Amino acid sequence: MATKNAKPKKIATASGGVPPKAGKTPRVAVKKEAKSVRAGSADGKVVLRIRVRAYESKILDASVKQIMDTAMRYDATVVGPVPLPTEIKKYTVNRASFIYKNTREQFEIRVHKRLIDIINPNAKTVEALTNLSLPSGVDIDVKIL
Repeated sequence: MATKNAKPKKIATASGGVPPKAGKTPRVAVKKEAKSVRAGSADGKVVLRIRVRAYESKILDASVKQIMDTAMRYDATVVGPVPLPTEIKKYTVNRASFIYKNTREQFEIRVHKRLIDIINPNAKTVEALTNLSLPSGVDIDVKIL
């Protein structure tokens, strides 16, 4: 008979800890190798990263569509467009200089941004993108990763 003050017996395990519950296998922590984040480092891929900025979103979207169509025409793999956060610059100025100097006006400039990645572009794709004419007010930044 078991008494009330009897302590439960410890079961010896290989790890010395608590035995696994019935029907479950013990979990073993295995470190996985971290994959490289950059696309160009491990696989030898060349990534053409295009960052497009403009004050008006409609003109920006039209320009991005034109870039995407040009890249697709030359069978390039395109990732995006990824909308980046809109940069908002606010300016506060006085309406009057003397009597009503506590009244102010606020103006803001919004800069809309998009990101496009072209993976493994060939020479014809790069040439077509350099010859592309985009509307004024659209700023393009191209990096090769």
